[in-house]
Amino acid sequence: MEQNEFLGKKIFFLYPQSVIQDSMLDILIMSGFEVYTLHDHQRARRLLAHFLGSILFINIDQGLQEKEWESYIRNIQEDPVAKESRLGILSYNTDQKLMEKYLMDLSVPCGYIQLKLGIQTSTEILLTALQANEAKGRRKCIRAFCVDDEYATMNYKGPDRMYYGKLLDISSAGVAVRFDRPVTMPANTLLRGIQLKLRSVLIMTDGLLLGARQDDPHVRVILFAARMSQKEKLAIHHYIKQRIQHHIDQLNI
Repeated sequence: MEQNEFLGKKIFFLYPQSVIQDSMLDILIMSGFEVYTLHDHQRARRLLAHFLGSILFINIDQGLQEKEWESYIRNIQEDPVAKESRLGILSYNTDQKLMEKYLMDLSVPCGYIQLKLGIQTSTEILLTALQANEAKGRRKCIRAFCVDDEYATMNYKGPDRMYYGKLLDISSAGVAVRFDRPVTMPANTLLRGIQLKLRSVLIMTDGLLLGARQDDPHVRVILFAARMSQKEKLAIHHYIKQRIQHHIDQLNI
């Protein structure tokens, strides 16, 4: 499946270090990059063949021995389908010869990132590599579908009644909601005190109600207020990260 240049590329982290999972992925998601973690190098190859043009960052400190990683990378580069992907290396190893092997001999286009440089510096290097490889496309933010998550809901106390809704999708910009009944409030109404429930997390925010969808008058889009707190934004991005990871984990590939 060829990826849409407008939407950007899928970015996979194979056997990611804990610092990647705990800190760096949140920053990448909030920056508009579509990131996933993988813990099976054979499945990683199949995903690269399925999502053409993806980016794979490999933690060479785990999973396989050094010679096996070298063979694994060469096999991807020689695969007529998977070779469309771009590879990068993540490691705590500072050995100069090892670095030169991946950069010069194997020519991995997304670089060799030494995590011992510290999380901030490593993140900056990674962001630079992703930007150089146009991983983000022209997309401003990541949207996650949550129509199948019964614990993604919202409610709002309107001037006439309580409004209850099921979230269909969510991004840092706003949500699409299917309400239990048609909404009587006009488009462009400012909603103060919306309560979002993202599984076990509750978020209070304001939003702008847009018009009804033509094919379903129960569905509305709500744009989040620009003054949303950093804590609320982080909670939304945590949820987005969970939902897109769930989607990739469910694929039978």
